[in-house]
Amino acid sequence: MLAPTGRAATGRPATAAAQRAGSANGTVLHIDWTACDGRGLCTELLPDLLRRDEWGYPIALGYGSDVPVPLALHAAASDAVALCPRLALTLRRPA
Repeated sequence: MLAPTGRAATGRPATAAAQRAGSANGTVLHIDWTACDGRGLCTELLPDLLRRDEWGYPIALGYGSDVPVPLALHAAASDAVALCPRLALTLRRPA
């Protein structure tokens, strides 16, 4: 089972299969770093998935631009996408 941060209980990043199993139908939150300007609204809406770096940009330890979204957080992730002032977030299925 995945911990809220998307890491396995061991503290290591979960495998791709475990990420998909623990996410809403394999949904990932994609962060477009070229559009993001570090306002941090997404980190407030998704504290279990994202943290802020020292400049306010979202970070998800163990992941790059695609963060697996657990089913329980799918509504909050949808809100973050809809409310992102720079349109830097999208929900998508992994390739």
